[in-house]
Amino acid sequence: MIIQRVVLNSRPGKNGNPVAENFRMEEEVSVPGSVNEGQVQVRTLYLSVDPYMRCKMNEDTGSDYLAPWQLSQVVDGGGIGIIEESKHRNLAKGDFVTSFYWPWQTKAILDGNDLKKVDPQLVDGHLSYFLGAIGMPGLTSLIGVQEKGHISAGSNQTMVVSGAAGACGSLAGQMNQNSHIILCGQISQYNKDVPYPPPLPPAVEAIQKERNITRERFMVLNYKDKFEPGILQLSQWFKEGKLKIKETMINGLENMGVAFQSMMTGGNIGKQIVCISEDTSLLPGYTS
Repeated sequence: MIIQRVVLNSRPGKNGNPVAENFRMEEEVSVPGSVNEGQVQVRTLYLSVDPYMRCKMNEDTGSDYLAPWQLSQVVDGGGIGIIEESKHRNLAKGDFVTSFYWPWQTKAILDGNDLKKVDPQLVDGHLSYFLGAIGMPGLTSLIGVQEKGHISAGSNQTMVVSGAAGACGSLAGQMNQNSHIILCGQISQYNKDVPYPPPLPPAVEAIQKERNITRERFMVLNYKDKFEPGILQLSQWFKEGKLKIKETMINGLENMGVAFQSMMTGGNIGKQIVCISEDTSLLPGYTS
């Protein structure tokens, strides 16, 4: 099987700014094409670039749940694709599937157990939404507010989102007395070799103590039991017009590095997505 793929070309360094040249596209790569029992062959439709990937560009990610990318090895992340051949009992040709560890390449043979089947009708055929508002960023926003926001209906509370143009912030919604800060990502610090959460300047720390402001970390991966109902809730709000979804789309596997650099410098509104190929069955008027 002949594919195109993107590998890690170089590391920017813990205190460096990532650039498109940190990634390299390899053309006409020959990989084994036989599908074994339990595997599927997929064609990649959409790939995601996300801030957490900056940590994976370092030899030491600083997180026990993130493995570093290796030089000259294919990069991976959130992806959506369509199955072209299946030897997995629960997956069939034509199914749409997603994974958090999708390789940045045009086609791949993957373990079917590592994939999750998705229903295009939940997103009215906009499959890329499963990488954004109806996916991990949407769940991060929803569950973060529900579990850590301490928001009560009718309480006249004010919610401030510090990164309201990004994939999560555009969905989630200054320091007042008795405020509560939810720490979830901090892209402005990802190009610096500092601990997470980054230490506060003394003046800010003094204000925090004086005004009884609490600060708490949130990681959506600790709430996997809430993922399925969360996706259904987000889908329902989208269909009812209550959830407004913004996306920044760029085309072509060759532009993965460009998309990543743009996302890290604030070039996106909503979720940054790269379209690798499209499926014509999901044009307007799609029915199962």
